[in-house]
Amino acid sequence: MFAGIGGSTTRVTSAHAGQLGIDDELNDEQERLISGFAAFELGKTGNDNPGNPTNPDTYVPRGSGDCTNNVSSNIKVNQNCLNLTDPNLQGRGQAQNETSISVDPNHTQHLVASYNDYRRGDGTCGTSWSTDGGRTWNDSTVPNNFTRNPTTGVAPRIYWEAGGDTSVAWDSKGNAYLSCQLFQRGPATAADIPGRASGFFVFRSTQNGGASWNFTGRPVFETGVQRSFLPLEDKQFMAIDHNATACPTATAVATPGAKCTPFQDRVYVSWTEFAPNGSAFIYLSYSSDYAEHFSPRHLVSLNSQLCANDYGLGTASNCNENQFSQPFVGPDGVLYVLFNNYNNVETLGNTPDNRNQILISRSFDGGNTFEVPHKVADFYDLPDCATYQGGHDFGRACIPEKAATTNSIFRAANYASGAVNPTNPSEVVVAFASYINANSKESNGCVPTSFSPATGQNLFTGVKTPGACNNDILVSVSTNGGNTFTGATTDPRALPSVNTEPGQATSSQWFQWIAFTKNGKLAVSYYDRQYGTDEVTGFNNVSLSGSGDSPTYTAWNVLRVTSSSMPLPTQFPESNGFGTFWGDYAGLDATNNAIPFWSDTRDPDLFACPATGGGIALPPSVCGASIPSGQALNDENVYVANVSVPAK
Repeated sequence: MFAGIGGSTTRVTSAHAGQLGIDDELNDEQERLISGFAAFELGKTGNDNPGNPTNPDTYVPRGSGDCTNNVSSNIKVNQNCLNLTDPNLQGRGQAQNETSISVDPNHTQHLVASYNDYRRGDGTCGTSWSTDGGRTWNDSTVPNNFTRNPTTGVAPRIYWEAGGDTSVAWDSKGNAYLSCQLFQRGPATAADIPGRASGFFVFRSTQNGGASWNFTGRPVFETGVQRSFLPLEDKQFMAIDHNATACPTATAVATPGAKCTPFQDRVYVSWTEFAPNGSAFIYLSYSSDYAEHFSPRHLVSLNSQLCANDYGLGTASNCNENQFSQPFVGPDGVLYVLFNNYNNVETLGNTPDNRNQILISRSFDGGNTFEVPHKVADFYDLPDCATYQGGHDFGRACIPEKAATTNSIFRAANYASGAVNPTNPSEVVVAFASYINANSKESNGCVPTSFSPATGQNLFTGVKTPGACNNDILVSVSTNGGNTFTGATTDPRALPSVNTEPGQATSSQWFQWIAFTKNGKLAVSYYDRQYGTDEVTGFNNVSLSGSGDSPTYTAWNVLRVTSSSMPLPTQFPESNGFGTFWGDYAGLDATNNAIPFWSDTRDPDLFACPATGGGIALPPSVCGASIPSGQALNDENVYVANVSVPAK
């Protein structure tokens, strides 16, 4: 319902897009694994979804000409003023989510940030930059409308309709880089563009800190012209070896524990390819010339005895269902690629156990070859949303609130993030979320009960029971440079958690990222429901856990980062079984302090006030609106904080 000056009201109506989407081409396991961004953008209903301002500062400019709207110590990063969209396209033309942030290693006050940005009406790769440690920000525009066509003899350009899944990083020379996923939607959404190509491109900000970007973007990998969605290149992340000390030029292999790197300023991008044969392999490409050119792709998810179920695909590598890869580099130049794998023996369905596994593979020659993956830990993914939330968000996992209501229906998934201790390159730490953990297990009524036959997502008892199931952030540690990890032989129920506050024992935490300070303190940021009534209402906060307890990381302090609870996201509301979209991950970086970066829902969404009988009230004025439960519709903006690491 709308509410504003004059008191006129109307109902929000729904709209529907084309009939064919990427879900028609994926097999069940691929549909489970595809990123929320790609599934939402390319899904058959994802493009046209329906949908009392309390603080309109995001709409009305201030003297500086922007809409800063800081909330206490939480700083708004995207500086745009709110666009008034049609209510049945709520989120289109407005939202920012899926955040990444990076600190210039040479100038720690220089920050660059990226996010999915919907200001132009469809998803694109948004960027912002700061020169004062995140106290103030400016936006920059990425020139990603078209790139060169790699196919000779045809049109010279490929135009891209949508983009996102961003990440940012710096090299050792002070250049910033943006990794951006781009794709075409096909005729179901845009009748005049039949193509369904996809690919990854890297943009460089040359010596101006993210204020502008080179044109055109350089291709990491792209499918070229195609009329089907598959193969789809999905969920890329980027890392750069910005270590200050380069080894002699003749050094071709990284030596674990060395005080120099042979691959200074090498740019790494890893990703998942969803192929027509039903597989989802992890690949990596690199650039050794400041992202001007990228190598041929190299397979990371190699054949392993850890992958007992190949789903009958008969691929050369039996580790053929993967997602959420993350490359990261140690101070010695060793490259690590971390990823979720879904080929473990429990997926055969012979027991109620529905765990999956996190694998890691190292490269010592700069990304040309990789060792056979080995195990970091087991984890339990979040529960099937449709089963526990009244049929909402079919085919996805979410984080149900502990109440009879079924409002928390934004897509979520558990993934891993890793980092190397800069003061000790033999210490590699991986943080990940697990629905079964020391605080959530059979003794309190949270019991795995295999997989949903309809969706393949996890089932549990105790999902809606207060004090039973809840998601925790766990850590697995290697003290021998990534050869072995504590989580490889330890059940998630016995691994240390970063969530040590009493309220976190009965509430959920998710979407974590990990970073070390330069002196070796470990920081982990995440969304958190321990505060107030969040676990019951489904509202959310952001917290930061810190530890100096190397190498066990069992002692943690917790700091609340958000100054107040964030309401449930309302943008991109569901249509025909889809849930609201709030992204797949949130960012963090650290130097002396930690700098968490997240998508925030505390800013109200606004609309032109409707007139009785249709149209808009005259003279045009601004109104808020609410969902049937009475919650005000909200915007998704991205916020940052610069805080001390509360390390024990």
